[in-house]
Amino acid sequence: MRDSSIPTSFTTPAELLECLAAHGYVAEDALAMSVFLAVRMGRPLLLEGAPGVGKTLLARTLAEVFETRLIRLQCYEGLDLGQAAYEWNYPKQLLELQSRRTSDRGEGTEGLFADAFLLRRPLLQAIDASNDRPPVLLVDELDRSDEEFESFLLELLSEFQITIPELGTLRAAHRPIVILTSNRTRDVHDALRRRCIYHWIDYPPFEKEVEIVRLKVPGLSQHVARRVVDFTQRLRHEDLAKPPGVAETVEWAEALRVLAVTDLEPTTVSATLGLVLKYHDDVETVRKQLLTRLLDAGAA
Repeated sequence: MRDSSIPTSFTTPAELLECLAAHGYVAEDALAMSVFLAVRMGRPLLLEGAPGVGKTLLARTLAEVFETRLIRLQCYEGLDLGQAAYEWNYPKQLLELQSRRTSDRGEGTEGLFADAFLLRRPLLQAIDASNDRPPVLLVDELDRSDEEFESFLLELLSEFQITIPELGTLRAAHRPIVILTSNRTRDVHDALRRRCIYHWIDYPPFEKEVEIVRLKVPGLSQHVARRVVDFTQRLRHEDLAKPPGVAETVEWAEALRVLAVTDLEPTTVSATLGLVLKYHDDVETVRKQLLTRLLDAGAA
């Protein structure tokens, strides 16, 4: 069931699409539909796609749209409950014990496992009962975490509660808007997928990517924007270790705006490839083998 405190500034996916665009995020109709249903149905949204297609940015934009807090959990190998949900502030507890000894208040542990000594990590922050409205919880790059963490997350997303042995079960007063992202370095377990609304974010079509570039880099000419997008989209069809994402397209476009470029010339492109490609072998391959062909194809 949808949380009643979620703002209802939009009533259709089309209105949400316009709202996202007003905050600088250009989305496809299908993505707007998935986000709309995830928010209205209170379901987590699992986003998969290549790096740089806007998965993380969507969560940030939703926090702006709903005027709420963004809580981000960056996943990595070895992530555990203490780093993701909570842990006790042992230095603070030790100082309290020392203070009790010096002030003749005894050495008992009463009250040491209380809220004042609890360190709230992102997952616990997201279900904190003190939240006055649902935050956006971004679990970023879930595929980088271990399966053990994924199992714990599965339990959390089922009940939106966390049990702390010393305190009991803490439940969300307002169910967070949950966005999970994956770059598919490994498969996310089917049990977690079943609890989510799933959406694959692909590279945008040509005109949509031009629209994104023009929105993000307003000082860039239409001609250069189209040439930039054409070049990066052609790069994605080449055998590269890391094809450029939309984020790289925008970053490159911004650099060309700073340089006051009026057209793509081989010298300029070669000198700025580090904004588009992030591996040395890819840069050298494009410079030595692909640059002229890709530029000529775009100019044709």
